[in-house]
Order: sequence, then structure tokens, then C-alpha cells
Amino acid sequence: MRVLQHLLYSFFLLLSAVTHAQKMQQDYESPFRMGLIGGVNINSIDGRSFKGDYKFNYQAGVFFQFNPLTKIGFQPELHFTQSTAQYSNDATEIYDDLFRDGSQPFAKMDIFKITALLNVDIGPTQRVKWQLGPQWGMVFNQSSGLSQVKSVFKSGDFSVVTGLWLQLPVVFIGGRYEHGFTNLNSIDQKDTWRSRAFQIVAGITF
Repeated sequence: MRVLQHLLYSFFLLLSAVTHAQKMQQDYESPFRMGLIGGVNINSIDGRSFKGDYKFNYQAGVFFQFNPLTKIGFQPELHFTQSTAQYSNDATEIYDDLFRDGSQPFAKMDIFKITALLNVDIGPTQRVKWQLGPQWGMVFNQSSGLSQVKSVFKSGDFSVVTGLWLQLPVVFIGGRYEHGFTNLNSIDQKDTWRSRAFQIVAGITF
């Protein structure tokens, strides 16, 4: 958790420094952009069956940015994301037949995500954007880490994403928080599993 705090602090410090370097001057937004996006996916899965600590993974994808209005834009994205989680000791108590070996292996999901973000420019510049929108994730590959069963997660996950985006002439950086609302537990209803993640992203625009 301390590593995550240091990373988030460093990101916002960098964001503040770069924004100040731009002198917050008025910039005229391009009506359309597209680009490549990638970064660190710091994810966790809440629930008694998992430890709940954050794991470092990756994500990569493409985005399309439409800016029909002066201060408001729309940004659809397509991502491939990896998420992992470690089972807790409570798992053996909840699912004795499934986790009877007593070990705490890792579960992994490879997810294809479709994101639709609303961009709202902050302050006098059009380079800093607040982002908010829904996201749908489709699990196309998963590993339970258990010999008894291959899959433990549902195939779909609905979440909401919010964050900040700093657009420079060719590149960008951003930080986001993702909160899942779907119960990912496909075994039964004894425990509720929901995903959440902090993401640090960067990329290039065309």
C-alpha cells in the first residue's frame, strides 16, 4: 500500500509540474485525436476469498478523442488488461471443497475493456481534462491457479472510471480510478467479489 501511495504522489507531482510548465495558457483543442495508450494497472479484488491488496499488472490499447465543444469532449477506448489477485486464508473456510489444500495461489484474468469517457476541460487550459464514464470488461482468458477448477470469475464486469488526463502536443499522461459493480463470483453467492484499480497511463496521439 505504501508503494501505491508513493506512485500516486509522484504522478500528481509530475502532473502539477508539467501543467505549471505550460503556464496554463489558453490552448485551442483539436477536434479529433486518436492514439495509443498503455500503462500500469494496480488492481485489487474485494471479498473474503481474496487478500484485497493491490497487484501490479499492465494494460494497453487505443483511444479516439472527439472534441465538438470548447470545454467538453468524448473519448471511447479499447483496452487489453491483465488483473491478478491472491486468495486469502478465509477461502479455505468458505469453499472447503475447492480450497482444501490450504494454499493461497494467484488467480489471473485477461480482460478486453470498452470504455466511454466524458472529457471536461479544467481551468483556462484545454490540456487538463477530468474524465468520467462507464466501462464494460469481457474476460476472454482466466486462470484460477487451482488444480480443482479452471475458472472462478464471471465473463463480464461493469465498472465506472474517473481520472485526470494531461494532453501535450504529441504525448499525454493520466491517472485513473476504476471501480467495479459486478459480482465476479461465478461459483455461488456465498461471497461477493468486486474489482477496483488505480491506473497510471501514458501514450502518443496522432
